[in-house]
Amino acid sequence: MRDEQIAEILTRENDEFKKLASEHRRLDSRITNFSVKHYLNAEEELERKRIQKLKLLKKDQMEELIIRYKKDHSIN
Repeated sequence: MRDEQIAEILTRENDEFKKLASEHRRLDSRITNFSVKHYLNAEEELERKRIQKLKLLKKDQMEELIIRYKKDHSIN
């Protein structure tokens, strides 16, 4: 089973994963809003980097849940 399939299952069945995925999408949207600007001032650049780090953290947490699912269900 592929990670994408497990993510779909977890989105339906695991509230923590669902919350993380939602937050990840929200952060991605905020990063996109920065991308449309031609220039970011120092404050905006810091905020964009902070959001990128949070987004990466959410992705890592989602990956941990996928790994745990694989382990619990004996999936390689």
